[in-house]
Amino acid sequence: MRNIFVGIKKEFCFFFPEKEERCFYFHFSVWTDLGEEIHSIMAAAAPSSSSKGSLREDLTCAICCDLFREPVMLPCMHHFCKPCISRYWRGTLGPVSCPQCRKEFHSKQFQTNFLVAAMVEKVRATTSDSYTKSLERVGTDIKTRIKGEFQALHQILEEEKTSMLEQVTREQEEQLEKVQRHLEASESAITDLEENMQVLQQFSSAMDNIEPAELPQLRPFSHVDRVHHFDVDAFSNRYLAPLQYMTWRRMFKSLRPGLSPLTFDVDTAHPSIHVSRDKTAAVECDFMTQHACHSKRFLQCVNVLAEQSFHSGRHYWEVEVGSSAKWDLGVASEAVDRRARIKLSPENGYWTLRLRNRSEYSAGTQPWTRLQVSCSPQRLGVYLDCDESKVSFYNADDMSLIYTFKNGPRGKVFPFFSPCISDGRHGLQPIKLLHHPAVSLHG
Repeated sequence: MRNIFVGIKKEFCFFFPEKEERCFYFHFSVWTDLGEEIHSIMAAAAPSSSSKGSLREDLTCAICCDLFREPVMLPCMHHFCKPCISRYWRGTLGPVSCPQCRKEFHSKQFQTNFLVAAMVEKVRATTSDSYTKSLERVGTDIKTRIKGEFQALHQILEEEKTSMLEQVTREQEEQLEKVQRHLEASESAITDLEENMQVLQQFSSAMDNIEPAELPQLRPFSHVDRVHHFDVDAFSNRYLAPLQYMTWRRMFKSLRPGLSPLTFDVDTAHPSIHVSRDKTAAVECDFMTQHACHSKRFLQCVNVLAEQSFHSGRHYWEVEVGSSAKWDLGVASEAVDRRARIKLSPENGYWTLRLRNRSEYSAGTQPWTRLQVSCSPQRLGVYLDCDESKVSFYNADDMSLIYTFKNGPRGKVFPFFSPCISDGRHGLQPIKLLHHPAVSLHG
């Protein structure tokens, strides 16, 4: 490790005193707070692939032969992982020695080197092996997640298939049982009728020879109900009509997360926003609506929240924006200031996507992050993962990802919407909350 800091001293000599030992401690105390200079040191120390390999060797612990973990420096200037040197000295009584140069010390002393730790992290982040392992790990996690999601869908389909087959079998058996009971009753009635006919025939023959004293005793007549006509065509059509669509509708109710049926909260709507009677459409108007004074209402910005709130789990909802020229939508923290004009940004409790001038899409970061959207979506999907603190926006027409906030909200949040102030050049376009997705996806 000594040759690394000699090189640094030559490159940045105006920072350090003349003595090498003091040089090291000086840059240790200064550079721990200067991330940009650390990157500069890394760039100077590793300009080529060969020097990168050499730097990796210099940042390798001589005990575990891997990159330093929690690097510490001994008085002899050699570096080791803190866990490695602690295990190496474990159980040693009295003086200890450096595993590399064998120099002895009176006590177990070492000092954390934050500069080396930062350099190790930089090397580790830029090492192809680390990148490959990270990519493989992420790929494995994604595949596992996909398999799990489809396994859940397969389970839903399997349960639907089993339920439908059981229902068909049960109805079929019920009809067969009815027919069987009717046949048995009919056969019994026929048997009784045949016996009565035989008795009457015998009685008729006897009348030719003698005068009968009385009529013979006959078996009582068995009444057979008329069999109910079973409509085979209706039975068939009930199960074979749009079977896949019917199954999809039932699957839709079991999706996790499914489409959240949101409604607008009238008590939060700015006075210039008109909310439909069913609370699924909101539009900015030229006139101000007289609402009751409410602490939840937005007074400076043309915003409105949903009645529903979320603080855990995964949730997804869709919004129809049509051909609106501008809008904002996303999620807002419960504690946002609703009486002041505030920039929509995560720092202020908003995680939003916005449109301006019909084609200018931006993520509500500080400053704005301009986005390249291939086609203007008519419907937007918002996916909120409270457990992982992520908010994602999708083109609901083809489910392509538009943007993701990786550091999303924590705590209680509400779906957020803003139709924005109309400029008068375009007709008023409402924002609509969708409770059912489009039957098909484009693309």
